Amino acid sequence: MGRVHVLNHPLIQHKLTYIRDKNTGTKEFRELVDEVAALMAYEITRDMPLREVEVETPLAKAKCQVLAGKKLGLVPILRAGLGMVDGILKLIPAAKVGHLGMYRDPETLEAVKYYSKMPPDIGERELIVIDPMLATGGSAAAGISVLKEMGAKQIKLMCLIAAQAGIDRVQKEHDDVDIYVAAVDPVLNEKSYIIPGLGDAGDRLFGTK
Repeated sequence: MGRVHVLNHPLIQHKLTYIRDKNTGTKEFRELVDEVAALMAYEITRDMPLREVEVETPLAKAKCQVLAGKKLGLVPILRAGLGMVDGILKLIPAAKVGHLGMYRDPETLEAVKYYSKMPPDIGERELIVIDPMLATGGSAAAGISVLKEMGAKQIKLMCLIAAQAGIDRVQKEHDDVDIYVAAVDPVLNEKSYIIPGLGDAGDRLFGTK
C-alpha cells in the first residue's frame, strides 16, 4: 500500500495558512504556492538514490555524491497543477514536464481526459503527478491510470490539500503510489469542494474567480 506523507514542516504550514486565507490576493497566492511547491519538492525527493564521484577542489581530491537512478518527470494536472511546477523546477531544473488535462463532469463528478502531452521516455522516469486539491480523487486516480497505460512505472502524487475521501480513492485504485500532502482536511461539501480547503485553486492562481 502506498503511504501518505503529511509534510508538517513549519515553513510549509506557515505559508499554507496564507494560501488558505480568502484575503490573500492573486499575486501573493501564486508566490506562496510556488514557495510551498519548492519546499514539498525537497521532502518528496528525500529517497532519491546517490552515487559516489570524485572531484578535485582547489586544494585536494574529494569523494562526493551526485544523483543516480531514474530521471524525474513532472505531470501537472491542468490547470491548477501548473501553479506548482516552477517551484519544483527551481530545485530540479533538469526534470521534464508533461501535461495532463482532466476535468470533472459536473453531473457524474467523474474525471474526463481532454489533453495529454508527455516526454517520450515516460517509462524511464520517476513521475511526480501534481494535483493541488485532492477532493474526490477522481482526477488524480484517472490521471495516474492514463500515465500507467502510457508506460509509467514509478509515480508519486503531490497535493497541497487532500480530503480523506480523495486519499482513499487513490489508494484503492493505485496502491503503489505514495501521496505527499501539506494538509488533510476532514470533509467535502455537496459540490465536492474540500472543507475548509482554500477555494478553487485554479481560480485563485489565475485570477479567474
